Amino acid sequence: NEINEVPFFDIQLPYELALKIFQYLGKTELGRCAQVSRMWKVLAEDEVLWYRLCQQEGYLLDTSISDHSERALKTNWKNRIGAVSQLQYEVGKILCDVHSCNGVVIAGYTSGEVRLWDTRTWDYTAPILEPMHGPGDAGPQPHVSFVRINSSLAVAAYEDGTISVWSLMFGREPVHHYQHNQRIQALALGSESATVATASGFEVKVESPNDRGFWQTTETFEIQKLVNFLNLVPDVMGSPVTVAAAEDIVYLLKAEDPGKILHSVYGQPVTCLDVSAHEAAFGVKTFGWLLNEPNQILLYNLETSQCLKKMGNSIGDFTCVNLQNSPPNMLVTGNKDRRVRVFDLRQSESLCSLYAHQLGVSAVQMDDWKIVSGGEEGLVCVWDQRMGTKLWEMHARHPVRHIWFNSHSLITANIPDEKTPRGASITDDDLTAHRKHRGIIYAYEFSVDQLAVE
Repeated sequence: NEINEVPFFDIQLPYELALKIFQYLGKTELGRCAQVSRMWKVLAEDEVLWYRLCQQEGYLLDTSISDHSERALKTNWKNRIGAVSQLQYEVGKILCDVHSCNGVVIAGYTSGEVRLWDTRTWDYTAPILEPMHGPGDAGPQPHVSFVRINSSLAVAAYEDGTISVWSLMFGREPVHHYQHNQRIQALALGSESATVATASGFEVKVESPNDRGFWQTTETFEIQKLVNFLNLVPDVMGSPVTVAAAEDIVYLLKAEDPGKILHSVYGQPVTCLDVSAHEAAFGVKTFGWLLNEPNQILLYNLETSQCLKKMGNSIGDFTCVNLQNSPPNMLVTGNKDRRVRVFDLRQSESLCSLYAHQLGVSAVQMDDWKIVSGGEEGLVCVWDQRMGTKLWEMHARHPVRHIWFNSHSLITANIPDEKTPRGASITDDDLTAHRKHRGIIYAYEFSVDQLAVE
């Protein structure tokens, strides 16, 4: 039960003897033993050696160990050993949106301020990115609606329809700035490219620098409905390609075919969206009592525009899907029915279904062996998907809206739904009175080397 000590594992045993004992244990029992921290000390305190010896003896043969998962096994995700930092900016008032890339975190606040943290460097001074000031900007700044970041750029969209773009290499002043006439409904930033897409009203605008480095409007698309979700397709040569979900229509927006509809079924709204280099995955809400069809995840090929797969069979709406960051041929989803599901794209049924979050799942990510999920109730859970068991969990007050991890780091953000809570607008010098309203960002570091420094 991960609480009581197990005396057997306090003793160092020759591995030949340990393996004879393990012969009486199956894959599931071995996995459960692995969650007891003393387990790792049995075989010379080397997880990778333990893993390989189990494979050698015929256990865990349905999984393979790659360089990536080998590095992951050398960390302490299983044993809840790690350094946890809170990334807080009190004078920013209430957290509006969070995004991260390779350990660098961007956060936008109701004060209109945008802040960066680099969690890879513990002595890093988090800068505040300056907005583009106009002649009449003496009053309070508009709230931040969305923020995005990649390896070279940071972007923020504000409630008044303005967008600012910063270079992470050239100071705190924006390198580009543009305006929509209405509120911005969605923001996308290329995972590696210098391309920004925004949706406002019935317009989707794509901006990127030209060959001389001057930013310009690359494309403007007029569509029929209001956009709910927006993604830029990664690794595209030539003109940018954007996937936009607008109520019950999914558009594939590109210069040579500006109005192409990828999917449209009247009265079946799209509930979540993610894209990879060649595919788009999105949840659709159906009405089973009318159409005798459950809520599903649809997978489309972006080159052929053909529906490749319909996955899932759920009464609840699919609330989040992660395709781009999942292992090859895999995706992970979250649902209002409280479950996290992992799908193999080569089959229709889910590989595993985990009862995760009481108020519904709000964010998910997976790798070769683990899943991290966040819920509307504020809980972050880490799962071993091979065993279908929860390794550990953490809770904060507000819904989990962002999750990102690699082999040794995890970043989560609990963002309030209420941006102007009652009783939070008294004097600004009494900051601690409103801590419960603000939301919070956590950075977890599971590196053994980092722990030694800490």
